[in-house]
Amino acid sequence: MRGSFTSTGAPETEALGASLAQSLTLGDVVLVEGELGAGKTTFVRGAARRLGVTTPVTSPTFTIGQRYPGDEIVVSHIDLYRVSSLADEEPDLLADYLGPDTISFVEWPGSEEAALAGLARVAAHVSLRHLGDDEREVTVR
Repeated sequence: MRGSFTSTGAPETEALGASLAQSLTLGDVVLVEGELGAGKTTFVRGAARRLGVTTPVTSPTFTIGQRYPGDEIVVSHIDLYRVSSLADEEPDLLADYLGPDTISFVEWPGSEEAALAGLARVAAHVSLRHLGDDEREVTVR
């Protein structure tokens, strides 16, 4: 799934996340960016649901990440909003969240895209942008 899409509400944003999730395999990482309130966690929630997660999926802003059991996999949801640089952090900061047994979503990857690509295969880069009201532009590359 690649391209630019318009979402007119949370259900459509979740459906776009679910659509992307169909193409993911173990060890994949998806980078998710957009301003506050753009729908990043909503997108991840849709993907996680498609991967079999049945527990609530919430923003991990105040923790570094969350792990959710899915259908024979673990879905990791990471938020780097409060991390200025991975180089300044403990080397194992993301060890519980990235790996060959997970599919991971990283919100706020910022300038850490290269560092993340060195830790796991970046399968997609998702950008969400407000268009007004409940509309969002969702770009997947």
